[in-house]
Amino acid sequence: MMFHHLLSLVIMSGTVLLAYYMECTDLFSVHVQGFFCNDAELMKPYPGTEESSFIPPLILYCVVAAAPTAIIFIGEVSMYVMKSTREALLAQEKTIVTGDCCYLNPLIRRIIRFIGVFAFGLFATDIFVNAGQVVTGGLSPYFLSVCKPNYTGTECRFNHQFIVNGNICTGNPVVVENARRSFPSKDASLSVYSAVYLTMYITSTIKTKSSRLAKPVLCLGTLCSAFLTGLNRVSEYRNHCSDVVAGFILGSAVALFLGICVVNNFKGVHSAAAKQKTEDYRGLPLMTFPRVESPLETLSAQVRDNT
Repeated sequence: MMFHHLLSLVIMSGTVLLAYYMECTDLFSVHVQGFFCNDAELMKPYPGTEESSFIPPLILYCVVAAAPTAIIFIGEVSMYVMKSTREALLAQEKTIVTGDCCYLNPLIRRIIRFIGVFAFGLFATDIFVNAGQVVTGGLSPYFLSVCKPNYTGTECRFNHQFIVNGNICTGNPVVVENARRSFPSKDASLSVYSAVYLTMYITSTIKTKSSRLAKPVLCLGTLCSAFLTGLNRVSEYRNHCSDVVAGFILGSAVALFLGICVVNNFKGVHSAAAKQKTEDYRGLPLMTFPRVESPLETLSAQVRDNT
Protein backbone atom coordinates (compact mmCIF):
# COMPACT_ATOMS: atom_id res chain seq x y z
CA MET A 1 0.00 0.00 0.00
CA MET A 2 2.81 2.41 0.91
CA PHE A 3 4.69 1.55 -2.30
CA HIS A 4 1.55 2.23 -4.35
CA HIS A 5 1.14 5.71 -2.85
CA LEU A 6 4.86 6.45 -3.25
CA LEU A 7 4.77 5.44 -6.91
CA SER A 8 1.71 7.62 -7.54
CA LEU A 9 3.49 10.56 -5.90
CA VAL A 10 6.58 10.07 -8.07
CA ILE A 11 4.49 9.89 -11.26
CA MET A 12 2.54 12.99 -10.30
CA SER A 13 5.73 14.92 -9.51
CA GLY A 14 7.31 13.89 -12.81
CA THR A 15 4.21 14.95 -14.72
CA VAL A 16 4.12 18.37 -13.07
CA LEU A 17 7.85 18.86 -13.68
CA LEU A 18 7.58 17.92 -17.36
CA ALA A 19 4.60 20.23 -17.81
CA TYR A 20 6.61 23.05 -16.24
CA TYR A 21 9.56 22.56 -18.58
CA MET A 22 7.34 22.41 -21.66
CA GLU A 23 5.22 25.38 -20.62
CA CYS A 24 7.66 27.81 -19.03
CA THR A 25 11.07 27.07 -20.59
CA ASP A 26 12.66 26.98 -24.04
CA LEU A 27 13.99 23.45 -23.60
CA PHE A 28 12.01 22.19 -26.61
CA SER A 29 12.28 24.21 -29.83
CA VAL A 30 9.22 24.60 -32.06
CA HIS A 31 9.33 22.99 -35.48
CA VAL A 32 9.64 25.60 -38.26
CA GLN A 33 6.89 24.82 -40.74
CA GLY A 34 6.95 26.18 -44.27
CA PHE A 35 4.27 28.41 -45.77
CA PHE A 36 3.17 30.25 -48.89
CA CYS A 37 3.41 34.04 -48.90
CA ASN A 38 -0.04 34.33 -50.50
CA ASP A 39 -1.84 31.80 -48.28
CA ALA A 40 -5.20 33.41 -47.52
CA GLU A 41 -5.76 31.16 -44.48
CA LEU A 42 -2.71 32.71 -42.76
CA MET A 43 -3.51 36.35 -43.55
CA LYS A 44 -6.10 37.01 -40.83
CA PRO A 45 -5.56 40.17 -38.75
CA TYR A 46 -3.53 39.87 -35.58
CA PRO A 47 -6.03 39.67 -32.65
CA GLY A 48 -3.53 40.91 -30.08
CA THR A 49 -1.97 39.18 -27.11
CA GLU A 50 -3.67 36.28 -25.36
CA GLU A 51 -4.44 38.51 -22.39
CA SER A 52 -6.61 40.71 -24.64
CA SER A 53 -8.82 37.77 -25.62
CA PHE A 54 -12.49 37.63 -24.62
CA ILE A 55 -11.53 34.61 -22.47
CA PRO A 56 -8.06 35.41 -21.07
CA PRO A 57 -5.82 32.40 -20.32
CA LEU A 58 -5.54 33.23 -16.61
CA ILE A 59 -9.31 33.23 -16.11
CA LEU A 60 -9.76 30.12 -18.26
CA TYR A 61 -7.12 28.09 -16.44
CA CYS A 62 -8.45 29.13 -13.03
CA VAL A 63 -11.98 28.09 -13.97
CA VAL A 64 -10.81 24.85 -15.60
CA ALA A 65 -8.89 23.86 -12.46
CA ALA A 66 -11.10 25.30 -9.71
CA ALA A 67 -14.63 24.45 -10.91
CA PRO A 68 -14.24 20.63 -11.04
CA THR A 69 -12.29 20.65 -7.78
CA ALA A 70 -15.01 22.59 -5.98
CA ILE A 71 -17.85 20.49 -7.43
CA ILE A 72 -16.12 17.21 -6.56
CA PHE A 73 -15.46 18.41 -3.01
CA ILE A 74 -19.04 19.60 -2.51
CA GLY A 75 -20.46 16.43 -4.07
CA GLU A 76 -18.43 14.08 -1.89
CA VAL A 77 -19.20 16.00 1.29
CA SER A 78 -22.91 16.11 0.44
CA MET A 79 -23.07 12.36 -0.19
CA TYR A 80 -21.14 11.67 3.00
CA VAL A 81 -23.63 13.69 5.05
CA MET A 82 -26.49 11.44 3.90
CA LYS A 83 -26.86 8.58 6.36
CA SER A 84 -27.70 5.82 3.87
CA THR A 85 -24.93 6.83 1.50
CA ARG A 86 -22.42 7.19 4.32
CA GLU A 87 -23.10 3.68 5.66
CA ALA A 88 -22.64 2.11 2.24
CA LEU A 89 -19.53 4.21 1.63
CA LEU A 90 -17.97 3.21 4.95
CA ALA A 91 -18.54 -0.48 4.22
CA GLN A 92 -17.26 -0.22 0.66
CA GLU A 93 -14.10 1.76 1.32
CA LYS A 94 -13.05 -0.11 4.44
CA THR A 95 -13.55 -3.67 3.21
CA ILE A 96 -12.85 -3.35 -0.50
CA VAL A 97 -10.32 -0.52 -0.82
CA THR A 98 -8.25 -0.16 2.31
CA GLY A 99 -8.63 -3.54 3.98
CA ASP A 100 -8.25 -4.11 7.71
CA CYS A 101 -5.09 -2.04 8.18
CA CYS A 102 -4.18 1.58 7.48
CA TYR A 103 -7.82 2.63 7.59
CA LEU A 104 -8.39 6.12 6.19
CA ASN A 105 -11.56 8.14 6.32
CA PRO A 106 -13.52 7.27 3.14
CA LEU A 107 -14.49 10.89 2.56
CA ILE A 108 -10.87 12.03 2.52
CA ARG A 109 -9.82 9.04 0.43
CA ARG A 110 -12.45 9.62 -2.24
CA ILE A 111 -11.75 13.36 -2.44
CA ILE A 112 -8.02 12.74 -2.87
CA ARG A 113 -8.73 10.03 -5.45
CA PHE A 114 -11.03 12.03 -7.71
CA ILE A 115 -9.22 15.37 -7.41
CA GLY A 116 -5.80 13.74 -7.70
CA VAL A 117 -6.69 11.92 -10.90
CA PHE A 118 -8.25 15.10 -12.27
CA ALA A 119 -5.09 17.11 -11.56
CA PHE A 120 -2.91 14.42 -13.14
CA GLY A 121 -5.05 14.44 -16.27
CA LEU A 122 -4.95 18.22 -16.45
CA PHE A 123 -1.15 18.27 -16.45
CA ALA A 124 -1.02 15.30 -18.85
CA THR A 125 -3.33 17.10 -21.29
CA ASP A 126 -1.10 20.17 -21.13
CA ILE A 127 1.93 18.00 -21.90
CA PHE A 128 0.24 16.35 -24.90
CA VAL A 129 -0.84 19.74 -26.24
CA ASN A 130 2.61 21.27 -25.92
CA ALA A 131 4.19 18.20 -27.48
CA GLY A 132 1.81 18.43 -30.44
CA GLN A 133 2.52 22.12 -30.88
CA VAL A 134 6.28 21.65 -30.71
CA VAL A 135 6.33 18.72 -33.14
CA THR A 136 3.90 20.08 -35.74
CA GLY A 137 4.61 23.82 -35.55
CA GLY A 138 1.10 24.58 -36.76
CA LEU A 139 0.71 28.11 -38.07
CA SER A 140 -2.00 30.36 -36.65
CA PRO A 141 -4.52 32.13 -38.91
CA TYR A 142 -2.71 35.45 -38.26
CA PHE A 143 0.78 34.09 -38.91
CA LEU A 144 1.57 36.22 -41.98
CA SER A 145 0.33 39.35 -40.18
CA VAL A 146 2.98 38.95 -37.47
CA CYS A 147 5.63 37.29 -39.63
CA LYS A 148 5.70 40.27 -42.03
CA PRO A 149 7.75 38.65 -44.80
CA ASN A 150 9.34 40.76 -47.50
CA TYR A 151 6.80 40.33 -50.28
CA THR A 152 9.10 42.08 -52.77
CA GLY A 153 12.03 39.79 -52.04
CA THR A 154 13.09 36.76 -54.02
CA GLU A 155 11.40 34.32 -51.61
CA CYS A 156 7.90 35.77 -52.06
CA ARG A 157 8.29 36.93 -55.64
CA PHE A 158 6.69 33.79 -57.04
CA ASN A 159 3.12 33.19 -55.87
CA HIS A 160 3.41 29.42 -55.58
CA GLN A 161 6.84 29.20 -53.95
CA PHE A 162 6.89 27.27 -50.66
CA ILE A 163 8.96 29.09 -48.03
CA VAL A 164 10.87 26.95 -45.55
CA ASN A 165 13.33 29.60 -44.39
CA GLY A 166 12.48 30.64 -40.87
CA ASN A 167 14.58 33.79 -41.08
CA ILE A 168 12.34 35.40 -43.67
CA CYS A 169 10.06 36.83 -41.00
CA THR A 170 10.79 40.42 -39.97
CA GLY A 171 8.25 40.66 -37.13
CA ASN A 172 8.70 40.22 -33.38
CA PRO A 173 10.42 36.81 -32.90
CA VAL A 174 8.46 36.04 -29.72
CA VAL A 175 5.10 36.73 -31.37
CA VAL A 176 6.13 34.78 -34.46
CA GLU A 177 7.10 31.77 -32.35
CA ASN A 178 3.77 31.87 -30.53
CA ALA A 179 2.05 31.98 -33.92
CA ARG A 180 3.72 28.65 -34.72
CA ARG A 181 1.97 26.88 -31.82
CA SER A 182 -1.58 26.61 -33.10
CA PHE A 183 -2.13 22.84 -33.41
CA PRO A 184 -3.79 21.55 -31.30
CA SER A 185 -5.63 24.29 -29.42
CA LYS A 186 -4.58 24.33 -25.77
CA ASP A 187 -7.64 26.21 -24.54
CA ALA A 188 -9.98 23.79 -26.31
CA SER A 189 -8.14 20.73 -24.94
CA LEU A 190 -8.06 21.85 -21.32
CA SER A 191 -11.64 23.12 -21.29
CA VAL A 192 -13.15 19.99 -22.83
CA TYR A 193 -11.04 17.73 -20.60
CA SER A 194 -12.35 19.49 -17.52
CA ALA A 195 -15.93 19.39 -18.84
CA VAL A 196 -15.89 15.69 -19.80
CA TYR A 197 -14.22 14.61 -16.56
CA LEU A 198 -16.70 16.59 -14.49
CA THR A 199 -19.63 15.25 -16.52
CA MET A 200 -18.52 11.65 -15.97
CA TYR A 201 -18.15 12.27 -12.25
CA ILE A 202 -21.57 13.88 -11.90
CA THR A 203 -23.51 11.33 -13.96
CA SER A 204 -21.80 8.18 -12.65
CA THR A 205 -21.03 8.98 -9.01
CA ILE A 206 -23.73 11.27 -7.62
CA LYS A 207 -26.86 9.14 -7.16
CA THR A 208 -29.59 11.11 -5.42
CA LYS A 209 -33.25 11.52 -6.33
CA SER A 210 -33.09 15.29 -5.90
CA SER A 211 -30.43 15.59 -8.63
CA ARG A 212 -32.51 14.34 -11.56
CA LEU A 213 -32.82 17.83 -13.04
CA ALA A 214 -29.71 19.41 -11.55
CA LYS A 215 -27.32 16.84 -13.03
CA PRO A 216 -28.23 17.27 -16.72
CA VAL A 217 -28.32 21.06 -16.37
CA LEU A 218 -24.88 21.12 -14.77
CA CYS A 219 -23.42 18.66 -17.28
CA LEU A 220 -24.81 20.50 -20.30
CA GLY A 221 -23.60 23.79 -18.87
CA THR A 222 -20.02 22.56 -18.54
CA LEU A 223 -19.98 20.97 -22.00
CA CYS A 224 -21.46 24.06 -23.62
CA SER A 225 -18.87 26.25 -21.89
CA ALA A 226 -16.07 24.13 -23.34
CA PHE A 227 -17.68 24.26 -26.79
CA LEU A 228 -18.02 28.05 -26.61
CA THR A 229 -14.37 28.32 -25.63
CA GLY A 230 -13.40 26.59 -28.85
CA LEU A 231 -15.72 28.80 -30.88
CA ASN A 232 -14.17 31.88 -29.31
CA ARG A 233 -10.71 30.75 -30.42
CA VAL A 234 -11.91 30.41 -34.00
CA SER A 235 -13.91 33.65 -34.06
CA GLU A 236 -10.91 35.65 -32.82
CA TYR A 237 -8.65 34.09 -35.49
CA ARG A 238 -6.39 32.55 -32.86
CA ASN A 239 -6.87 28.96 -34.05
CA HIS A 240 -8.14 27.11 -37.09
CA CYS A 241 -11.23 24.92 -36.86
CA SER A 242 -9.01 21.86 -37.24
CA ASP A 243 -6.91 23.01 -34.26
CA VAL A 244 -9.99 23.28 -32.05
CA VAL A 245 -11.39 19.92 -33.19
CA ALA A 246 -8.05 18.25 -32.50
CA GLY A 247 -8.00 19.86 -29.06
CA PHE A 248 -11.51 18.59 -28.33
CA ILE A 249 -10.53 15.06 -29.36
CA LEU A 250 -7.35 15.10 -27.27
CA GLY A 251 -9.01 16.44 -24.12
CA SER A 252 -11.95 14.05 -24.42
CA ALA A 253 -9.65 11.07 -24.95
CA VAL A 254 -7.62 11.83 -21.82
CA ALA A 255 -10.77 12.32 -19.72
CA LEU A 256 -12.39 9.12 -20.98
CA PHE A 257 -9.24 7.09 -20.39
CA LEU A 258 -8.87 8.30 -16.82
CA GLY A 259 -12.56 7.89 -16.08
CA ILE A 260 -12.88 4.38 -17.47
CA CYS A 261 -9.48 2.81 -16.81
CA VAL A 262 -8.04 4.66 -13.82
CA VAL A 263 -11.04 5.58 -11.67
CA ASN A 264 -12.81 2.32 -12.60
CA ASN A 265 -15.66 3.98 -14.45
CA PHE A 266 -16.47 6.26 -11.49
CA LYS A 267 -18.38 3.51 -9.66
CA GLY A 268 -20.33 5.10 -6.83
CA VAL A 269 -21.37 3.73 -3.48
CA HIS A 270 -24.88 2.88 -4.63
CA SER A 271 -23.71 0.61 -7.41
CA ALA A 272 -21.26 -1.08 -5.04
CA ALA A 273 -23.96 -1.57 -2.42
CA ALA A 274 -26.34 -3.06 -4.97
CA LYS A 275 -23.62 -5.39 -6.20
CA GLN A 276 -22.79 -6.42 -2.65
CA LYS A 277 -26.46 -7.13 -1.97
CA THR A 278 -26.72 -9.31 -5.07
CA GLU A 279 -23.61 -11.23 -4.09
CA ASP A 280 -25.05 -11.81 -0.60
CA TYR A 281 -28.12 -13.43 -2.12
CA ARG A 282 -25.94 -15.55 -4.37
CA GLY A 283 -23.99 -16.79 -1.37
CA LEU A 284 -27.03 -18.13 0.49
CA PRO A 285 -27.43 -21.93 0.55
CA LEU A 286 -30.10 -23.40 -1.65
CA MET A 287 -32.01 -24.85 1.29
CA THR A 288 -33.01 -21.41 2.46
CA PHE A 289 -35.21 -20.95 -0.60
CA PRO A 290 -38.61 -22.72 -0.76
CA ARG A 291 -38.67 -25.79 -2.96
CA VAL A 292 -41.61 -26.16 -5.31
CA GLU A 293 -42.37 -29.70 -6.45
CA SER A 294 -43.44 -30.29 -9.99
CA PRO A 295 -46.71 -32.20 -10.77
CA LEU A 296 -44.65 -35.09 -12.10
CA GLU A 297 -42.85 -35.51 -8.76
CA THR A 298 -46.17 -35.42 -6.87
CA LEU A 299 -47.67 -38.12 -9.11
CA SER A 300 -44.59 -40.33 -8.70
CA ALA A 301 -44.80 -40.08 -4.93
CA GLN A 302 -48.50 -41.08 -4.96
CA VAL A 303 -47.74 -44.15 -7.11
CA ARG A 304 -45.02 -45.26 -4.67
CA ASP A 305 -47.39 -44.89 -1.70
CA ASN A 306 -50.12 -46.96 -3.38
CA THR A 307 -47.69 -49.74 -4.22
